[in-house]
Amino acid sequence: MLKSILAVALLALTAAPVAAKPILPFSTPALRAAQAKGDAILVDVFAPWCPTCRAQAPTIDAIAASPAYAKLTILRLDFDRQVAEKKALGVNQQSTLIVFKGGKEVGRTLGVTQPDQIRAFAALPFK
Repeated sequence: MLKSILAVALLALTAAPVAAKPILPFSTPALRAAQAKGDAILVDVFAPWCPTCRAQAPTIDAIAASPAYAKLTILRLDFDRQVAEKKALGVNQQSTLIVFKGGKEVGRTLGVTQPDQIRAFAALPFK
């Protein structure tokens, strides 16, 4: 029994940690490339002056660092500077979250700040 416990402990210590996936700056080419690969994608429409965006950010950062979401590509769109990109996506307000499964949009939400709701929303492309 002790050997089994030690073996499990050793395995846990030597297993390679899952690297956090960075939140990438939004660009149309980055979105298209992720869509072409069939990736699960979360687009975070962010403005630094927006209190709702700032409330969403810690949960989105935690999602990016979570092994459960290792296959999720997160792209952060700058609401103030990326006017053409937000228009192309049909975004009218900051704090908009959009999820894609490959090339298909599977969900869009606005102003959600509850961590459980954001995590569930980010998981939509995996269902």
